[in-house]
Amino acid sequence: MMEQIPSWVGKTVLVVEDEEVARYFYKTALQNTGVKVLFAVNGAEGVRIASETEKIDCILMDLRLPVMDGYEATRNIKAMYPNIPLIVQTAYVLSNERLKAFQSGCDEFISKPVSLRTLFTVLHKYLD
Repeated sequence: MMEQIPSWVGKTVLVVEDEEVARYFYKTALQNTGVKVLFAVNGAEGVRIASETEKIDCILMDLRLPVMDGYEATRNIKAMYPNIPLIVQTAYVLSNERLKAFQSGCDEFISKPVSLRTLFTVLHKYLD
């Protein structure tokens, strides 16, 4: 069954992810949706891009990142922009990881590997 490709023209998503394979997944998954995708390879870069970009509609944040981890990056971004939806995506799905992510300010938690269906379903809530 062919997944319906959403149209998110005019929307911007920031993906904070240090793994090249995961960045490639997001790039290819989102390339036909019309969304503008920005990439950061560590938490500090994610915070910088969020602060320098006029409008970000959604952020996908890995937790295990170099320089600044996803928890700290999430806290920093949410302190500046509490209304930007921030979705944590991680391979570490222990319940304390989820709790810590929500305490840091994330709006949603998805586990890796992320499926196309899960990605579109979660982004649909925030981009449509």
